[in-house]
Amino acid sequence: MNYSPKFPVKWVKFMVMILSIASTGIAAGWTDIPRLSPTRGIIMEDPDLLSSAAVSDDLQTCYYPQTLDHFNYQPQSYGTFQQRYVMNFKYWGGANNSAPILAYLGAESPLNVSLTAIGFLNDSAVSFNALLVYIEHRYYGKSIPFGSREEAFKNASTLGYFNSAQAIADYAEIIMHIKNEHRAFYSPVIVVGGSYGGMLASWLRLKYPHVALGALASSAPILYFDNITPSGAYYSVVTKDFREASESCYQTIRNSWSVIDKIASQPNGLSTLSMIFNTCKPLTKSSELKIALKNMYALAAQYNSPPRYPVTVICRGIDGANETQDILSKIFAGVVAYGNLSCYINQQTNESETTEGWRWQRCSEMVIPKGIGNGTMFQPAPFNLTSFIQHCKTIFGVLPRPHWVTSYYGGHDIKLILQRFGSNIIFSNGLRDPYSGGGVLENISESILAVKTVNGSHCLDIHAQTASDPEWLVKQRQTEVKIIRGWIAQYYADLKDILFKQ
Repeated sequence: MNYSPKFPVKWVKFMVMILSIASTGIAAGWTDIPRLSPTRGIIMEDPDLLSSAAVSDDLQTCYYPQTLDHFNYQPQSYGTFQQRYVMNFKYWGGANNSAPILAYLGAESPLNVSLTAIGFLNDSAVSFNALLVYIEHRYYGKSIPFGSREEAFKNASTLGYFNSAQAIADYAEIIMHIKNEHRAFYSPVIVVGGSYGGMLASWLRLKYPHVALGALASSAPILYFDNITPSGAYYSVVTKDFREASESCYQTIRNSWSVIDKIASQPNGLSTLSMIFNTCKPLTKSSELKIALKNMYALAAQYNSPPRYPVTVICRGIDGANETQDILSKIFAGVVAYGNLSCYINQQTNESETTEGWRWQRCSEMVIPKGIGNGTMFQPAPFNLTSFIQHCKTIFGVLPRPHWVTSYYGGHDIKLILQRFGSNIIFSNGLRDPYSGGGVLENISESILAVKTVNGSHCLDIHAQTASDPEWLVKQRQTEVKIIRGWIAQYYADLKDILFKQ
């Protein structure tokens, strides 16, 4: 089945890098932050995932007539839309054996790339004899309410059904539909998600324990809300990553911002900066350059994965520049090392559906108060909730709800609450991932466990395994599989006991 057209790999690499940086810097001070994404890093390392049409023939694409609004009984709530999900029966042991179901919960992007990039399910399917299910998030890809993207994104009224609670209810309904359709009534379900999808996986397990036996939540910053986590945590980890890679690189970046400001303040300063950084079009303000650089460093840290390790690549470029070169020429050498293009910083791009969708999610409930504090390699830029609210109101005409996530899902005093209430959740994190600052890094109970690696990056553990994977990554995945296997074994024992008594 062809899920995406073929493009020249060089062009794809160009677009991936540009969209990765540009999509994070649409409006300085409120959305100019790297978004959550479980697959962006692997696409940046392997653009062939976008250009290749080689998707397994074992995958069956299905559509479910999904309820528009799960939580109201108004006439319009009963409307439906076609929600895409994909299944792979190749390794399934069958309903008669109550063989498990591994369900991937799509995040803020079309499902296409996840079918190949999220390899944890396929890599684990044989040992679990599992049915694999991949479900697309509403309002992304081909799972669009109201008949078209234009209609669905028309205004806040049509976007009002676009939230995490509706998405989790979607997933629960599709999983129950699959179990009923294939008479897999006693097949245990493990939900898997990365980043925002990891948050959804953990929340689904808490909200719908009758649907999912357990959850693997990879790089899920569920504590980055409502000031549970310090707002500057993200950029503190970015700084730590660069400083560990190279002290001189860290110092060069740290000292570069004031040099940019100084040159920008001079007559023809923006022209000078445009020339130094070989921009695609003349800079109109210095913040345009600084945001692009900041996001490049942040993305490199977030997806600082083997074998390339982009933080090291940037620092080699900076440190490898001629010692006689000025500081900004060294910074530009790092930019070129990260992605050798014909021009940089302000390339012309079309806004992706992911950027458009995530902007609404950020402006409604996903209010991650991410700012830059003192003591980093960046200029301080505290998160300003008042400005954020006003900007969102200007765009959508509605106010964000910064406290809703913690009200609906919890988060405050998480160990005190969940150690007696929740169960069967793995929170996996790589400590080089800047989002790990908002993750669960310590065990909450005997079955709500934190699996972390010192060298890991964003969602790396749920990517497809490769022969070159470092030993620590192999062990992390083995630990996760062992935990899940224990949940399933206990479930089968409980099921056997209950059926025996009947």
